[in-house]
Amino acid sequence: MRTDIARKGSQELSPGGDGGRIAIIAGYGRMPVEVAEAARADGRSPVIVALKGESDHDWSQFDSEIFCIGDLRGITGFMRRQGARRMILTGGVRHRPRLGDLRPTWRTIGQAGNVIRALSGAGDDKMLRIAIGLFEAEGFTVVGAHEVTPGLIAAPGAVGSVRPSAADLDDIAIARDAALALGNLDIGQGAVAVGGRVVALEGPEGTDGMLLRVRELRAAGRISRRHAGVLVKMCKPTQDMRADLPSIGPGTVESVTEAGLAGVAIEVGRALILDREATIAAADAAGVFIVGIDAREDLS
Repeated sequence: MRTDIARKGSQELSPGGDGGRIAIIAGYGRMPVEVAEAARADGRSPVIVALKGESDHDWSQFDSEIFCIGDLRGITGFMRRQGARRMILTGGVRHRPRLGDLRPTWRTIGQAGNVIRALSGAGDDKMLRIAIGLFEAEGFTVVGAHEVTPGLIAAPGAVGSVRPSAADLDDIAIARDAALALGNLDIGQGAVAVGGRVVALEGPEGTDGMLLRVRELRAAGRISRRHAGVLVKMCKPTQDMRADLPSIGPGTVESVTEAGLAGVAIEVGRALILDREATIAAADAAGVFIVGIDAREDLS
């Protein structure tokens, strides 16, 4: 059903719709590129707002400009000049804006206090909700990346040639519950379970940083070498799906392999597989499984 919703969203963003151009707020990673290419292939002409110090792609082939993450005045002015009324928040953000970088508009200056307070203590999900609210106050419609790239959404079951074992499924169930509990605290989206116990939870270091920690712990003998274990990435239970959906790509497969894990499970309908063909090929070559699971699915 979620795929149907995503497809409907994509149709509403079609060239014949009333959405005009679409702006992509681009952080780091592959996702902004895939979203931009999908939008252009669908006949739209996306506008790129590349976040300074975050975006790691050459956007010279698109209408683009670089802005500090806190420059709401500059970003919204640029999008209006480019005729964009809808926007997507996509890609990773390593750094929160500094107070000196904040440039609110007249419409949002009254919310500056909330932004300043959130900078010091709010989780990522709360920060994203505040950001969405600021753009909506400026009259923009924020849509999810999955609405433009529905083909990237995780489907039920395994993809590729590798399947999880019964022991892997037990670890998946344990790591899934841990990831959901972590998400309820607005801390992270991922967890690793090895041999029936949780050994790592995702924090500000992100998934790759967590997997590096697992790799180091295993090398030091702090994690069992007899059991492979799994990575599970779940959407935060109360997360706004218009931003920061869990995603995996070839780099995730590489990190999972280096950490000695058997595979990765991601949430059906609420997570993305980037560079899908390359990701599946890398997983098959490494003997690693990728499987889509539901938040309430019985995995026994």
